[in-house]
Amino acid sequence: MLSGCGTQAPQRAQASPVFTKAVAAASPAAAGAQSGPAAATVTAPRKTLKLGAKGKAVTWMQKRLTELGYRPGKSDGQYGGTTLAAVWAFQKVNGIKPASTIAERTWAALESPKSPKVLVKNGEPTRAEVNLTKQIMVMYVGGEPKLITHVSSGSGIPYCETTTWQGKEQRFCGSATTPTGNYQTTWRKSGWHKSYLGQLYNPIFFNGGIAFHGALSVPLYPASHGCVRMPMNVAVELPGMLGKGVPVHVRGKFKRP
Repeated sequence: MLSGCGTQAPQRAQASPVFTKAVAAASPAAAGAQSGPAAATVTAPRKTLKLGAKGKAVTWMQKRLTELGYRPGKSDGQYGGTTLAAVWAFQKVNGIKPASTIAERTWAALESPKSPKVLVKNGEPTRAEVNLTKQIMVMYVGGEPKLITHVSSGSGIPYCETTTWQGKEQRFCGSATTPTGNYQTTWRKSGWHKSYLGQLYNPIFFNGGIAFHGALSVPLYPASHGCVRMPMNVAVELPGMLGKGVPVHVRGKFKRP
């Protein structure tokens, strides 16, 4: 039985013309801590926003999310899918049911945000923590949460798939789980990498065939073969922050509604 979504030994990466290009890198990482509002009073626009909204209130939200360590993409005043993924991450950290509509509870949390729960006390200053319960990943640098993102981990639904791999038709079966435990980052590939179970963007492996990687679909529920999917803009930025041999801690368990 396999566990994961990638090959466990380095393979030559293969680009796939059927996928769209990765989005541009997100805004520079913010200065980290989220223990509470900044020294100056933070006042949110408090305007109800729906996906597709445009304007100054969206720009304010994007800039605030970036300040807090999330990755909403460019602060361009357009509320699209990249910003939505950052909103979901923020809502989950702050105990708000993820939704695309920005209303009173989310605005209030943006004024007085909570910090993500630390999963490993006294962990290494630079480390990645994956919270399977909340489906988020937090990248710590110097002990501060520098990147917080929405993710989608292993679905937990056993699978068997037949595909052409290494020149012949093969059948692969696995548990589609993302095991909890303590690991370290190993090898990686830049751009699209073809594995026996699909395409991974900028994969960073940390547990055999299990990797962090960008994906064109990162739903609100665990949906992968075992890897940790993340938004494309985050996958563009993460390799520059997460080096080789960095601790990766996976904790929790997702409970389906």
